[in-house]
Amino acid sequence: MVRFSFAGHDLVALAAGALYWPSREALLVADLHFEKASWFAQFGQMLPPYDSLATLDALEAVVARVKPAELWCLGDSFHDPKGCARLPKAAQERLKALTSGCRWTWITGNHDAGFATSCGGAVLEEAVVDGLVLRHEADPREARPELSGHFHPKLRVTVRGRTIARRCFVATPSKLVLPAFGSLTGGLEPHHPEIVRAVGRGAEALVALEDRLLRFPVAA
Repeated sequence: MVRFSFAGHDLVALAAGALYWPSREALLVADLHFEKASWFAQFGQMLPPYDSLATLDALEAVVARVKPAELWCLGDSFHDPKGCARLPKAAQERLKALTSGCRWTWITGNHDAGFATSCGGAVLEEAVVDGLVLRHEADPREARPELSGHFHPKLRVTVRGRTIARRCFVATPSKLVLPAFGSLTGGLEPHHPEIVRAVGRGAEALVALEDRLLRFPVAA
């Protein structure tokens, strides 16, 4: 794990798509989108129904690795406000075990605004933690340093005729957008106009590997 500096704080971008904040022993994830497949199934679009279990597997692995004292989910944790209730019983129990193991906070997003969780944790629209604003979608008017999700940034590069796609963070001096952690999520290129509108020009795409952090300038 390689540390980098953001707004005066040392952070760690994890290859799994999560962010670790060592001084707070905090883990941050965005866009879990639990029960996305079951939401589509309600409208006749059948997808493999294992997305929530795969996301839980990945989340449990990261939690076991860093053992956070607190965990922040930066919105769209569920694909819709009723997604928590649709989780299979066994998945709900696994999620309850996670939320009871640390100080857990759900930041609401556009998909899960107003949701009520029966799986533990506190629910907030946004928060300010040690001078950093935690919210779901980056606000271009926000002058304070900000951590967010929403856009599912994913970098695509072509190497020897082969296109490789990797989830990435998008960073400016005052904004850091996390990739989607969920297993059933697409992604926008870092130079997508909506991301540029939200974070401004001069951003970098950060691709986390186990032993290094790759930086790519974002051409607006």
